[in-house]
Amino acid sequence: MVSVRNAREDEVDTLAEIGFRAWEKAMISIGEMTDMRESAFSAFRNFTHSSWLTITIVEQGGSVAGWAAREKLDELISDFWIDPAFQGQGLGKLLLEEIEAQIVHQGFEVARVETHARNAEAVGFFEKHGYSINWLTVAYSPKIDRDVQSVGLSKRLVVEEPETYGPSF
Repeated sequence: MVSVRNAREDEVDTLAEIGFRAWEKAMISIGEMTDMRESAFSAFRNFTHSSWLTITIVEQGGSVAGWAAREKLDELISDFWIDPAFQGQGLGKLLLEEIEAQIVHQGFEVARVETHARNAEAVGFFEKHGYSINWLTVAYSPKIDRDVQSVGLSKRLVVEEPETYGPSF
């Protein structure tokens, strides 16, 4: 059985490990992780310990399979990680749908996400689910202490109804 729910404080170490494993898988294909592993794991631990209230998890059969966060509880999905052992099973789609529903419920019309520009798997996942690339940049990331090429993607979640006079045919 699959469920999506809020994270609990007693899960923060598990969430850090899942995030790190998913990050590591993504970075292997990018080829830039050799000297970043320690700082990346530390960043995941620090984030999950300090921000677990902003994290939503997806679990399958009682095991945490992935998580997403909205660090500032706004329209930006700051983290989105599915454990490599659970990827390709539709769990990311379910988690994304829940996060998007939360964004709409809180009054935002657009969801945004940022990822490494060369993370083709993540970019493809979000594009498959209706996101479009809006920008490309290189910026310093204090979490991993280096410059990172990033893309920003967004998706309109609330469709604006056209204003018309009289009945529409």
